Parts: sequence; C-alpha cells; structure tokens
Amino acid sequence: MTDRKAELAANLARVEERITRACVAAGRAREDVTLVVVTKTHPADDVRLLAELGVRHVAENRDQEAAPKAAACADLPLTWHFVGQLQTNKARSVARYADFVHSVDRPRLVTALSSAAEREGRRIGCLLQVALDRESGAAGQRGGVAPDGVGELAAELDAAVGLWAAGVMTVAPLSGPYAGRPRAAFDRLREISTRLRADHPAANMMSAGMSADLEEAVAAGATHVRIGSAVLGERPGLR
Repeated sequence: MTDRKAELAANLARVEERITRACVAAGRAREDVTLVVVTKTHPADDVRLLAELGVRHVAENRDQEAAPKAAACADLPLTWHFVGQLQTNKARSVARYADFVHSVDRPRLVTALSSAAEREGRRIGCLLQVALDRESGAAGQRGGVAPDGVGELAAELDAAVGLWAAGVMTVAPLSGPYAGRPRAAFDRLREISTRLRADHPAANMMSAGMSADLEEAVAAGATHVRIGSAVLGERPGLR
C-alpha cells in the first residue's frame, strides 16, 4: 500500500468511526447515512485510491475541475455529486457526469439543467439548496432558496424533463439566526425536508454536515454527509 493510500485509509477509518458513533447516539442505523467524499482540489489519482478503499460517492464543487476528473475516472463504479453553486452556462457540462446536483436554487437553473439532461439522455436527482440565513425572499449568502420558496421550486422540478426532486441540502449558515448553531440549522432543515416529502415522497435525501459538524447533521437526520478535509487532508496549495 502506498503512503497516500495508507493515509486515506486511516482518515476514512476515523471518519467512519465518527459517523458510526453519531448514528449510535442518535439511535439510527449506520446504513441510513451515506458518506459523500468531497474531492475538490485533489487529483483524480486520489479518487482512484478512494474507490479502491470502497468509497462509492464522490463530490465536486467546480465544473472546471469536476468535468475532467469525472472523465478520467469514468471506468470506476462511482456516483458523482455536484455540490457547489452552479451557473446556468455550466449546466450542460455538469449534466454529462453528475448523478445528483445538490445546489438547485432557482427556476432558471431548473430550466437549464432540464434542457441539458434531456440532451444528454440522462435523469438527474436534484436537491433543493435551502438558505437558512433567511426565512423568505432572496437567496442567502452561500446561495440557496429561502425556506418559503422550497415548495414552489420543487413543483418546477416535478414539471421538468430529465430531473427529479431528490431532497434538500444546506450549509450551516455564517449569518442569521442559525449562525454558529449547526444543530439548530440542521433541525430546521429536517422540518423542511419532512414537509417536502409529504408532497414529494421520493425527495428523501437530506444532505447536511461537513467535516466539522457531521455529528450534528447525523443527530438531526441527515441521510448524506459531505466530507472533504477529514478524509483527504488539507487542500493542495493550503499547506
């Protein structure tokens, strides 16, 4: 085993232990939580090593990096998640490789993704990114639709060709009533998720929690946690 593979294996084991402990504390089954490894700024070689170590879900947040990396790893049994803010002019590229887009937050993006998915002959799961730094009105600082706009945007997805409403996503907010309170933020997301599923039963994904707050996310009911640095280490260029 190479030094890098051994490093990734050790990091994965520590993250797995954290997720398992969090599930036990929350009275949840370990299989109810999917680990999505965010590989941004790390090379395709790392993605290959992660696949060898059993990782099946990987994520990227910039199409410029994600598209060539996904192409280089097209032979691997991976599910690709796009988790960054997405410009409409990148929708066609993202639709070629992303199985799930976690950052759907406006009707124009639904339209662009739908056209791209239809052109590529693909069906993409879309998570509504919820901005918890505001309850209504415009998008939040990190993107996202305000909670009171979730239902309307989900209806747009229902009507879109090549897309389906897969669930909700949030990032712990830096401002507003939930700043510095990730557990409260994730509890709020769970409330939104429960309401969404009442009208859209297939929208059962709740993507929340990163390296620093995965325990709070699992306690609140997250089905997917997005972990980067805890698995891959510091990003290249930041060392």
